[in-house]
Amino acid sequence: MMTDAFIGLGSNLEAPVVQLARAVSELAALPDTTLVAQSAFYASRPVGPQDQPDFVNGAVWLKTSLAPHQLLDQLQSIEQAHGRERLRHWGPRTLDLDLLLFGNRALDDERLTVPHRELPNRDFALQPLLDLNPGLTLPDGTPVAALRRQCPDNRLRKLPPADYP
Repeated sequence: MMTDAFIGLGSNLEAPVVQLARAVSELAALPDTTLVAQSAFYASRPVGPQDQPDFVNGAVWLKTSLAPHQLLDQLQSIEQAHGRERLRHWGPRTLDLDLLLFGNRALDDERLTVPHRELPNRDFALQPLLDLNPGLTLPDGTPVAALRRQCPDNRLRKLPPADYP
């Protein structure tokens, strides 16, 4: 059975737009997975430590027959291939891939929380999700659009397509 999975992408090191574009291609090539759509890319100031470059973020909509933890393993493998290092909480990174939503499932264990715990506070994740599906809801029925209206402003700026590789 195929499940809709929404993945948040972020980078603020080593040509972030290139990192995200490459990650989208790698996500589209995952086994038992099809890329449905890709959002626009957005720039925003970092969450947490401000002594780092602005981030570029986006999201993809996948249909996958992978289980949530199998998908997480694939996401972490892609991050590692991009040189991801976890040196500081909310610190700079070459690539961050977050499983934001997985069908209508709610999961919370030591490795994975879906919907993503910080989703209501992240305009740079909510807006790309709305680009992909304006009617998207959380498993509890909360509209993503309602979360976006209540979300703190992180100086989100849509990047023009001409900036993409």
